[in-house]
Amino acid sequence: MILSSIIPFVSTLNDVEERLWLDVLSKSMPNESVLPLRKLTDKERKLVDVAIVANPDPTDLQALPNLVWVHSVWAGVEKMLQQRESPRYSIVRLVDPELSRAMTEAVLAWTLFLHRDMPAYAHQQSRALWQPLPYFSAKDRSVGVLGLGELGQQAAQALEKQGFQVQGWSRTEKHIANISCLFGEEGLAQILEQSDILVCLLPLTPHTEGLLGSENLAKIKPGAQLINFARGKIIDEDALLYELNTGRIKHAVLDVFMYEPLPRSHPFWTHPNITVLPHISAPTTPQSAAQIVAQNIRNYRHLSLLPKIVDTQLGY
Repeated sequence: MILSSIIPFVSTLNDVEERLWLDVLSKSMPNESVLPLRKLTDKERKLVDVAIVANPDPTDLQALPNLVWVHSVWAGVEKMLQQRESPRYSIVRLVDPELSRAMTEAVLAWTLFLHRDMPAYAHQQSRALWQPLPYFSAKDRSVGVLGLGELGQQAAQALEKQGFQVQGWSRTEKHIANISCLFGEEGLAQILEQSDILVCLLPLTPHTEGLLGSENLAKIKPGAQLINFARGKIIDEDALLYELNTGRIKHAVLDVFMYEPLPRSHPFWTHPNITVLPHISAPTTPQSAAQIVAQNIRNYRHLSLLPKIVDTQLGY
């Protein structure tokens, strides 16, 4: 193992965001020198064995010939996996309890938003219409969670504690206390057909890209509502608009999109049955993330231990 005191920070962030991350990372690792990649000399780049990244351009990492692993400060790492060849370095994604807490909070908030008919009441307010709508108990509402990783499991358990009927789906079989866990093609069809509210928390992988296209969206329970806090490319936007316009899908809360920021001319902005959010469901907290990154790097430096690495074939 090459011991280097220089750690490049590689990102596509703007200058303000980059300075913030450099500051909190440097304070968390006083024995390391965390610098933007552009400030490293050719000699220093050859000494680097670990880098910290935030949605980096994968070609930038090619400038580090002896790179052993990278630590993302985000949970999503799909950009580094979308190259023709698998990365020659290991990838560690951020697993932060604070991130899980924030996502669980968002899932609960927006599920309740749909459950208590907030979009309908907002529409009624715009028409000065005073009209109470029928109330349904949480126990009579089925919520499906697509994706049962760290974020999905905690969100599903929180929804179950709130009283909802909760089902979860993953590509492979999983077992979670008090949660009905489905998997595979048959399980996907079942959760689509039975969920009153569907929450997407899947990672973006070759298997999930376009998963909610026209074929699967057409299987959704008529009148169901959708929340996407995962990645925009998982949903076919044109197919979603079609199902919203036909009324099969009653309302969609979307925090992620095919292109971000969402273009001003995009029809999602003005669609009466879509709530647009600016990718805020579970923002990374730099302070807590930096502490986790720092501890993982200390374990590597002193104990030669790497955290759990991403399976490049699975994408997570």
